[in-house]
Amino acid sequence: MKLWVGLGNPGAKYAGNRHNIGFMALDRIAADHGFAPWRRGHQGLVTEGRFGSDKVILLKPETFMNLSGQSVRACMDFYKLTPADVTVFHDELDLAPGKCRVKAGGGHAGHNGLRSIHQHLGTDAYGRVRLGIGHPGHKDAVAGYVLHDFGKADQDWLDDLMRGLSDGAGALAAGDGAKFLNAVALRTAPPRPSTGKGEGAAAVEKPAKVVEATEDSRTPMQRLMDRFK
Repeated sequence: MKLWVGLGNPGAKYAGNRHNIGFMALDRIAADHGFAPWRRGHQGLVTEGRFGSDKVILLKPETFMNLSGQSVRACMDFYKLTPADVTVFHDELDLAPGKCRVKAGGGHAGHNGLRSIHQHLGTDAYGRVRLGIGHPGHKDAVAGYVLHDFGKADQDWLDDLMRGLSDGAGALAAGDGAKFLNAVALRTAPPRPSTGKGEGAAAVEKPAKVVEATEDSRTPMQRLMDRFK
């Protein structure tokens, strides 16, 4: 059994925030793969589903980001899980928008949700799916940036990322991180046609060969004789 945790803040006010991309990821996976309806439990919202023989619990803590670890610890204790069974989906400032990376263990890099999980689990030995949202450029702008909604310009890459996460969810449940990331990449960075003339590419016409006319210096008699050679 696996526990996947999406990080975010509860309530409509925060639903579209960059900080809530973890919630968005779990919502997409649950909807696409026929998980049970969300229910309240373990200080959050919980649902269950399967990818083949692999059972997965999805958890969206409702404790607000800074206290996410309380909900994660409660859910782990109920299902008798270990940190190795847990994967956290969270926003990542250090990755470009739309990029995705998987990681096991490591520091929290100032992320308040991860910091809380560290504190309540007593270890950093859990998995993470790092979802790139980009950086505002200055550390003083981070708080406002992550608590601001994704813009219209973000919607295309955000939708591609969500589709990719859903496509690869079965591989992630089976422990195949490489296959999971490949599924994401096929949505976010599809391969280009090998010919270089993919859909939408403009064909470049080669200029017609220009043949310059030259003055005919032959006499009328020479031209007549050349016709019968």
